[in-house]
Amino acid sequence: MKRQAAILMVSTLIALTGSAHSIAAEDPAVLKDLGAVIALLGLPCGQVVSATRSNDKEQVATCQNGNRYRVFINAQGRVVAQLQP
Repeated sequence: MKRQAAILMVSTLIALTGSAHSIAAEDPAVLKDLGAVIALLGLPCGQVVSATRSNDKEQVATCQNGNRYRVFINAQGRVVAQLQP
């Protein structure tokens, strides 16, 4: 169930940011959604403090603890958050 919720949140996030350029990545709702996705995947983050859209299908989230995650949907349709160096 958690995985389905994460997929739904990221899909919604990608749809919103990909279709409307006026929605800023600094929007509190977007930051909160990214934080929820990262937490549901069991990764340490705390709170997402900023995010940038890399392309139409991925975001890079910067966490309060200094971690940066690339959040995207992989070829199998699963939500993935990869720790960035």
